[in-house]
Amino acid sequence: MEIIRILVFILLFVLITSTSYYVIIRYFSERTVHRRLGFIRSETLDELNPMRTRLEIASKTALEKLIHFSMPDGEWETSQIRMRFMSAGYYRELDALIFFALKTILTFVLPVFYILLSLVSGSSSSFLSILSVAVFLSGIGYYLPDLWLSRKSKERRQQIFESLPNALDLMRVCVTAGLGLDSAIERVGKELQIESQALAQEFHILNLELRTGATRENALKNLADRTGVEDIHALVSMLIQTQHFGTSIAEALRVHAEALREKRALMAQEVAAKIPVKMTIPLILCIFPALMVVLLGPAIITFGKSLSPIFTGIAK
Repeated sequence: MEIIRILVFILLFVLITSTSYYVIIRYFSERTVHRRLGFIRSETLDELNPMRTRLEIASKTALEKLIHFSMPDGEWETSQIRMRFMSAGYYRELDALIFFALKTILTFVLPVFYILLSLVSGSSSSFLSILSVAVFLSGIGYYLPDLWLSRKSKERRQQIFESLPNALDLMRVCVTAGLGLDSAIERVGKELQIESQALAQEFHILNLELRTGATRENALKNLADRTGVEDIHALVSMLIQTQHFGTSIAEALRVHAEALREKRALMAQEVAAKIPVKMTIPLILCIFPALMVVLLGPAIITFGKSLSPIFTGIAK
C-alpha cells in the first residue's frame, strides 16, 4: 500500500511538472519580437513553416476551451489587461490564451493536487482544514499569473526608462545629421538591439505603424499607451508639440535627454539615502547582539567569578 502511494505521488508530480515546464518554456521564454502588427508577418510564416501554423491553430483551439473561466468580460481591444500584456512585451493573441488558460489550470490543479496528496499520505487533518487550504491554493493559482505579469511589466518599464536617454541622444545625432524623425526612429531601433531589446521592439512597432500609413501623432500615442512609461508619455507630448509649432526637434531631444538623466540621478540619490535607514533593522537584530556578547561577555564572566565567593559565604 505504501509503495502504491509513493508511485501515485511521483506520477502526479511528474505530470504537473512536465506540463508546467512545457507551457512555460514553449511559449513564455521566447524573446523574439512579438509585433503589434503581426498580420504583416503572418503570411510569410505560413509559407515558410506551415507545420508551426497548424500547431498554433490546434493550440489556440485547445486553449480557448480553458479560458472561459478566467477571461474577463468586455471588449478585449480596450481592456486594461490587454494594456498590461503590451506593457510586458506580449502582443500575440496566443500569449493571452496561454495566460488565461494557465490561470484556469492552476486554479483547479493546485487544490486537487493538495487534496490527492492529503488522501494518499493519510493526513490526519480535518475535512474543514483540508478544504480551507484547498480554497487558499485555488486563490493563489488564480492570482499567481497576474503577479508574474506585473513583475514582467515592471521590469520592462524599468529597462525602457534606463535606456531612453541614450536612445534620445542617438535620435538627436541622426536628426542633426539630416535624417527625418521617422528614419531616425528606425535607425535607433536597430542600434538598440544590444542595449535594450524592449525599447528596440517598441521602436520597431512604431516604425511598422508609420509604414502602414498611420499618422505620426497616432503612432506616437500608441507607443506611449503600449509602454506605460510616464517619460515616454512626456516624450510623445514633446514631439507632438514640436511637430505642431515647428520648433527644433534636435534641441527638444537634447533637453529631454538631459532631464531624464537628471531624474535618473535623483532617483539613484534617493535610493542611496534610504540605505542607512534600511540597515538599521539588520544592525539592531543581527550585529548589535553579537557585538554586545563579544564585548560584554568576558566582563560579565569575570564579574561573576569575583562575586561567586561572596555568594558562597552567604549561602554557608
